[in-house]
Amino acid sequence: VGDSLSSGEFESVDENGIHSHLDLYEYSWGQFIARRNGLTAYNFSRGGMTTFEYMTSFAEENGYWDPKYASQAYAIALGANDLLNRGFEIGSIDDVHPENYKLNKETVAGYFGQIISRYKEIQPRAKFFLVTMTREGVEKDSLKAAHASLMYEMAEKFDNTYVIDLYKYAPVYDEKFKRRFNLYSHQNPAGYIFTAKLIDSYIDYIIRKYPEDFSRVGFIGTEL
Repeated sequence: VGDSLSSGEFESVDENGIHSHLDLYEYSWGQFIARRNGLTAYNFSRGGMTTFEYMTSFAEENGYWDPKYASQAYAIALGANDLLNRGFEIGSIDDVHPENYKLNKETVAGYFGQIISRYKEIQPRAKFFLVTMTREGVEKDSLKAAHASLMYEMAEKFDNTYVIDLYKYAPVYDEKFKRRFNLYSHQNPAGYIFTAKLIDSYIDYIIRKYPEDFSRVGFIGTEL
């Protein structure tokens, strides 16, 4: 569940300097992880996605609440467009009501909580991995830090929920990094593979740290 960075989006520039963007899901970090581990992954994502659009139109229009897509785990990487590009109000964890998501406030926190709650309705025992934003220096860093803090509060609010903290543990995406791993303002194939390795390794770490939480994942989606 995410935006362009979860969609394998590539950016191109034509002879007139016009930028175009194309989601190529086979290059997304989620699909790289799935191929590496023999899994099936669904991309519930699109370039430019926000928590607001996901909950008010996108998921419903594309059938992403359909139980046929019920999964053992969900990685949610949303919030960048909301906060960095659209200036939406982040809100607080008090905007989230896991017992009745319809009471959630219309903030990033509220919509984010709604997404988790809706997928918990479909797959109650699913695991959720919430992905923070990476650092690029000081620009808008306070918003990224606030988003990371909110992800930890979400993980406390909901059971079976964990944080993939790229804000803290990923390298800074500085100019040297971008020369290797970016294609204009988005990543290149090597960048998406790098992100896949980061997140795959992080999920493996969480499972090894909390093995008792994952000993029955084979039963998720069954009556056992």
